[in-house]
Amino acid sequence: MTDGVIKRALLSVSDKTGLADLGSALAARGVELVSTGGTAKALRDAGLTVKDVSDLTGFPEMMDGRVKTLHPKVHGGLLALRDNAEHVAAMQAHGIGAIDLVVVNLYPFEATVAKGASREEIIENIDIGGPSMVRSAAKNHGFVTILTDPADYAGLLEELDANDGATTQGFRTRMAGKAYARTAAYDSAIASWFAFGDPEGETTPFPETLPVALKRADTLRYGENPHQSAAIYVPQVVGTKGVPQATQLQGKELSYNNLNDADAALELAAEFAGQEPAVVIVKHANPCGVAQGGSLLSAWEAALACDSVSAFGGIVAVNTELDAATAEAISAIFTEVVIAPSVSAEARAIFAKKKNLRLLECGQLPDPRRSGLAMKTIAGGVLIQSRDAGAISAADLKVVTKRAPTEQELKDCLFAWTVARHVKSNAIVYAKDGATAGIGAGQMNRRDSARIAAIKAREAAETYGWAAPRTQGSAVASDAFFPFADGLISAAEAGATAVIQPGGSIRDDEVIAAADAAGLAMVFTGMRHFRH
Repeated sequence: MTDGVIKRALLSVSDKTGLADLGSALAARGVELVSTGGTAKALRDAGLTVKDVSDLTGFPEMMDGRVKTLHPKVHGGLLALRDNAEHVAAMQAHGIGAIDLVVVNLYPFEATVAKGASREEIIENIDIGGPSMVRSAAKNHGFVTILTDPADYAGLLEELDANDGATTQGFRTRMAGKAYARTAAYDSAIASWFAFGDPEGETTPFPETLPVALKRADTLRYGENPHQSAAIYVPQVVGTKGVPQATQLQGKELSYNNLNDADAALELAAEFAGQEPAVVIVKHANPCGVAQGGSLLSAWEAALACDSVSAFGGIVAVNTELDAATAEAISAIFTEVVIAPSVSAEARAIFAKKKNLRLLECGQLPDPRRSGLAMKTIAGGVLIQSRDAGAISAADLKVVTKRAPTEQELKDCLFAWTVARHVKSNAIVYAKDGATAGIGAGQMNRRDSARIAAIKAREAAETYGWAAPRTQGSAVASDAFFPFADGLISAAEAGATAVIQPGGSIRDDEVIAAADAAGLAMVFTGMRHFRH
């Protein structure tokens, strides 16, 4: 027998895309078609002659189609080594015909879960015979060709045309690798559902074996740096949609850093879903300006004023439809990416003049309080934790100073706290009147973060000709407790009048005393938001 020659094909697919054309092309090349159920019907409807698997096995399909291809005459025809005399003799003795090509795509388990089907329907969409045939054919790829993706049909026909009706070893090997990746991802999706989605399953968020099923969405030009390669993967079953699912309306290909920064901006913008217009400006995954306003344009102006230097080349996310006036203002500075739930036609026309700017429309904002797991690779392992979905309200706050915050100070405290949870630790955020006044991120001590944020506020005042920096009369948020009074004193020196922090330090009394001495109002949240 000649390796790779296609004489008999077994086709059994859920996704009928391209099936009729493939069947016709194979039949035209003299290939015998064997099929099952709906696939056989679709091929016959296309006018093709098809042999039922039941004719091949001598057994009818049974148990609502659960048992049809699990038979020696199928798997023997797939697994037999054509150059092994004993295998060939066994085939002849038992009337097993060789199967040279298998075209299978599996029951739509992932899509069934995604549409919110019942548990019974989900279970019925766990394919058994399909993965078995895929694995048998892929194992014997020295002789058998396996296709699991309609996108490969054209490549198969090109192979047959170029090789007198045969496939090359290289093609069969590539398809076998792809087939095993598919069954691995399929099984991972099923295991993930049992671990996290099955209403009758375990409740632990950390199963003994954590199944991860990811599909490559795209390869990227490079990673964080040009010498690094990169790609983006998405879950097989997409729950919450984000930047990877957004529609790119214009601009260059998104880079690794673009995607990372756009995600940071979108996650923070989502904190203000359903509220008055909000603008988030991010640089290197840290917010450099955040504001809410009566209009999107006023929010943009306030956010930009926080740190117009860092905003150059930044990422912008908004919480509502992007309008023409705001688009015009954003276009006045160099911006890498703009992402919004929707973009007006007028705004699109304005951004079209900036051909390199990447404009994304994301639809619904992600839920900032959604559950899920966050993963970080380390040498020799993976750290996994639940997402930081913690939130506090005014009712959760504990006033610890002699003076309680005013109504406006309380609003500014909560706004600053919302932003701080998205700033890299150690994080200090000054806010006034619904806008950030200064942001200090990622320092090794909290005092330096407070000082850096105040410096940025003074520079903004000089840039815009203000009489005083916006830290005067502001609220300041700290993502974790002040371990010493020095950070709080720095904030008071910058003009802050109210403080929001988790509390819990062994020196809380010292910090509270410093706040009282400075006339500050301070509240404890009882919750910290480290972000490394």
